[in-house]
Amino acid sequence: MQIKYTKSFLNKLEDVFAESDYILRYEKGNFKSGYCVLKDQRIVIINKFFDTEGKINCLVDILKNIDLDSKTLSDKNKNFYLELQQTELAL
Repeated sequence: MQIKYTKSFLNKLEDVFAESDYILRYEKGNFKSGYCVLKDQRIVIINKFFDTEGKINCLVDILKNIDLDSKTLSDKNKNFYLELQQTELAL
């Protein structure tokens, strides 16, 4: 899968988080990596000052590093999530 740095692709990533048991928030902070994952509370915080490309890269990176229960996702989002798991980021 090729990652597209568009608002609609960002919306697809946000939809995956919306259907999962993680809460996605955009806030300001001085995170060294641009994001923070509170695994015990299942909260993902992204730096709100990032542009669309930065937000997408963070969300894809987070989705690769956390374990989502794909049973809670709709078929459309489950397929999207599984494709993302096999995608390499071109940085």
